Amino acid sequence: MLIIDGKDKLLGRLATQVAKLLLKGEEVAIINAEEIKISGHKEDLVAMYKQRLELKNKVNPEHSPYWSRRPDLLVKRSIRGMLPKHAKGREAYKRLKVYIGMPKELEGKEIYNLNTKTYDKVFEDTISMKELAKELGWSYE
Repeated sequence: MLIIDGKDKLLGRLATQVAKLLLKGEEVAIINAEEIKISGHKEDLVAMYKQRLELKNKVNPEHSPYWSRRPDLLVKRSIRGMLPKHAKGREAYKRLKVYIGMPKELEGKEIYNLNTKTYDKVFEDTISMKELAKELGWSYE
C-alpha cells in the first residue's frame, strides 16, 4: 500500500497521479486530506461548489448527484472523476482510501513521495480543502 501525504499538494495534480497509480493496480491511501490545496480565488471556488450542492433533478430530486461536504470525500470524488467509467475504473476506485489526518493503523509506515509542484510555486491564490468544507457547512471539532 502506498501512503501519500496530501499536505500542501494541489488537488488536480495529486488526483491525476493517484488515478494513474490506481489504474496500475496499486493500493493508495491519502492522509491529511484536509490540507490539500485547490488553486483559484476563494470566492469563485466556494460559489462553484455551492452551485454543485444545489443541483436537483426536476423529475425526482432523490436521483440528483450527491456532493459531500467532508474534505476527504471531496478529494475522493475528484479522483473518481479521473478514473474510467467502466469495470476497470470501479476496481481501481475500490483500492483508494482517503483520510482526514493520520490514522493510527498507518502510523510509522513509510510515506510515498509524489513529485508534484507545490502550490506556492504555481499559483498565487489557493484554498485548503478544510477551508472549503467549512464554507460548505462542514463542522468538525
